[in-house]
This record gives sequence, C-alpha cells and structure tokens, in this order.
Amino acid sequence: MTGFSTLYVTAVDADKAAALSRDLLERRLVACANIFPKVRSLYLWKGEICDEPETVLICKTRSDLAEKAIERVRKIHSYDCPCVIVLPMTAGNPDYLEWIAGETAPD
Repeated sequence: MTGFSTLYVTAVDADKAAALSRDLLERRLVACANIFPKVRSLYLWKGEICDEPETVLICKTRSDLAEKAIERVRKIHSYDCPCVIVLPMTAGNPDYLEWIAGETAPD
C-alpha cells in the first residue's frame, strides 16, 4: 500500500475552507477534509505580530498526491502565502487507509 499524508491548511473562514475542501475532493486530490472553525492564530507577517481568527482544514490523502494538492491550494487560496504543510502518517487503521487510497485513485 502507498504512503499517506495529512495536509494542514489554514483559511480565513469556514466558507473558504469548505470551498478549498470541495475543490480538492472533486479533483480526487484528497479523500476527506475536516474543518475546525474559529481558531485563533498569532503569527509574524511583514515584521508585525498578527492576532486573527482563522479556520483550520485537515485533509487526508496519498503521499504521492501531496505536492499536487499543495499546488492546487496555492492556486486557489485567498492568502498571498497560505499555510499548507504535509504531515506524513506513520500508522493508521488499514481499512481507513485503504479507503483513502480508493477515493483518491484515478477514475
């Protein structure tokens, strides 16, 4: 079985996160997306400390699709420099991983 990864993405709000999720799902770049609204993000941007509400999006995919998913998020995201990071899955329910593989397989 192929390797699997989780994408961690932030968005301005739940609607933008849902739009990103739908796009990635329709393209079969991810099998699942979880949206966590209303997180508080503190970060440095252009030398200033920012304190803003954001939404976190966590997507599950095959590792070999991670770069394509990153490229797609960068293309359609509303931020100039979106947070999109890949976290490798080191273990998981084999049935769930098989499901991810099946949902992200080409037609």
